[in-house]
Amino acid sequence: MTLIDEPPVFSTHRVANQPPPLDGFDPLACDPALGAALTRYAVGDLTALALEAGSAQAREHGRLANEHPPRLRTHDRYGNRIDEVEFHPSWHRLMSRAIDHGLHAAPWTQGPGAHLRRAAGFYLWSQVEAGHTCPISMTYAAVPALRYAPTLASQYEPKLAASAYEFGLRPPTEKSALLAGMSMTEKQGGSDVRANTTAAEPLADGTYRIVGHKWFTSAPMNDLFLTLAQAPGGLSCFLVPRVLPDGSRNEIRLQRLKDKLGNKSNASAEIEYTGALGHLIGEEGRGVRCIIEMVSMTRLDCVLGSAANIRIALSEAAHHVQHRSAFGHRLADLPLMQNVLADLALESEAATTLAMRLAAAVEQGEHELLRLALPAAKFYVCKRAPAVVAEALECLGGNGYVEDSGLPRLYREAPLSSIWEGSGNVTALDLLRALDKQPSTQDALVAELDAASGANADYDAALRRLRGELAAPAPERARGLAELLSLTLQASLLFRHAPTQVAEAFAATRLAAFGHTFGATPIPAARGLLDRIAPTQ
Repeated sequence: MTLIDEPPVFSTHRVANQPPPLDGFDPLACDPALGAALTRYAVGDLTALALEAGSAQAREHGRLANEHPPRLRTHDRYGNRIDEVEFHPSWHRLMSRAIDHGLHAAPWTQGPGAHLRRAAGFYLWSQVEAGHTCPISMTYAAVPALRYAPTLASQYEPKLAASAYEFGLRPPTEKSALLAGMSMTEKQGGSDVRANTTAAEPLADGTYRIVGHKWFTSAPMNDLFLTLAQAPGGLSCFLVPRVLPDGSRNEIRLQRLKDKLGNKSNASAEIEYTGALGHLIGEEGRGVRCIIEMVSMTRLDCVLGSAANIRIALSEAAHHVQHRSAFGHRLADLPLMQNVLADLALESEAATTLAMRLAAAVEQGEHELLRLALPAAKFYVCKRAPAVVAEALECLGGNGYVEDSGLPRLYREAPLSSIWEGSGNVTALDLLRALDKQPSTQDALVAELDAASGANADYDAALRRLRGELAAPAPERARGLAELLSLTLQASLLFRHAPTQVAEAFAATRLAAFGHTFGATPIPAARGLLDRIAPTQ
């Protein structure tokens, strides 16, 4: 009898040449643009919030909230209509922490610097998970619109600003904290809200009965909604509570949840107002004037959110190349990879610097500057996010294309802010309307741009081109104008506030070489730019 040798043991799954998880990093420490803005605007210390945003626990909550999207329950087990949405516990954790950090409506009741601090915090916390920031953003943005109805504002604003998260449908008077939403678009009109057909009938007690279909209403479990409807005096803005004072549900029917490309953790619904009671905000026929206050603030958050998405994608890519080798070299040591990451770093630094400047303008009441700069930034920065995230994903190669990497979630999220609150054409044309109706807005913009005049030949040439476009704006060139305005504004800020090598590299690649693929233009001191933004653990 012969002995049979033991079968050989093959080690086929030894893991090598893979980066460690990007957990426990400090997203503030590797973000010089944000750090400089915090110092420049005297925002204060956000280290604790940043460390929580980079923690393994927070990042896992972000993953789980997307892995387990919300579910609509139209009826209970007995057949009663309830119209409720169930969320995963990680969603509630993220919401609770966002409110704990004051990222909702708290700044409207606080002192100087509160809006800037909130903007920086919103940018950092958005990097954990973007979907839950939608109801946080709408709650923040509802306050200035609500103030067109002082009685309603005095009743609801303190609860919108309260530092507590109380999920569930109960009368607003019984809750210590509230969340707000926005319900504008309809299937026949989209951004053209003046085409809305939802009707509002005035009642004897001063309220209105609202009937109509809304095509896209995010966060339908929030407590209050600002909605547009056609009153006898024209398109008007109304505050519609989900629950009435007597505890009964308002006549709001959730028809279905949207199956969206991204933003999976957040519920967006089609709703029917089947005789819902609403309270008029402002005057009949002036609904757009009221709701635009909310839209402006959510547009700011679109820019902040896109800058955040760009930044976390950059962090993932920079972290990967620091630990991954190919063809005998660490990826971070290869000149071409350095050039790609440096180019993405320029995009991130410019987007973050501009976003924080817009937040400072909100803080300081620079309304004329915002009237041009905000739609231009919303157009350009939000449109850059998908391109940046796609390039960052490619830095990981095939690893970036699988769900486990987290990059596909960022990529699906990236187009949202470009669409929400006015897609590209809408915001570009809004810029032209402002130039036509408020010519004085140019003075504030030019003053901001002239602050960097003479710093660089490419910048001065771009500024001359912009002056020419501003002098003769045309609808067919609206997108080009918005892009050029945003680029020159970014360059102006970088020349004034960033290291010389950053500003000059941005001007060389964005102003002199107008339009390009990331990494196609050689960037001076690429390795130095990469070192500025690589996460450390």
